[in-house]
Amino acid sequence: MYYVNREQIAVRLNAIPDISEALTFIAAEWNGSMLQGLAQERALHLAVETVTDVGSYLIDGFMMRDASSYEDIVDVTGAEGVFSAELLPTFKQLVQLRRPLVQQYYEWQRGELHPLTSQLAPQLLRFKQEVELYLERELVDFEGKV
Repeated sequence: MYYVNREQIAVRLNAIPDISEALTFIAAEWNGSMLQGLAQERALHLAVETVTDVGSYLIDGFMMRDASSYEDIVDVTGAEGVFSAELLPTFKQLVQLRRPLVQQYYEWQRGELHPLTSQLAPQLLRFKQEVELYLERELVDFEGKV
């Protein structure tokens, strides 16, 4: 029997609109300041953690193939149809930022606008919507209700 922690998934999905809004604002108002650079780092980091946390909860809850890395979390959930295939390249690129953001932060180019900052907001919102639809579809099939 599946145990999908819908509460923790929802908490993380509900952070996405704020992250998306921050990314949109940073990209639109970019001037390369230290404060904007730090805000960009944090928004990208939150996006990475949100996508991988949600993916981990789904992998555990639906007993999908175990993921061996952050990229694998994206691969497994993508292969299982949690989100559309066209989002896969963006999210693979996103999770590759985790190491530079968390472990090599001293090398991060804070004065530069990262390309994902201006592209990611709509994909994150779509991810949220597609995960919610996936849960609804899969849990209705399994439980007969959501």
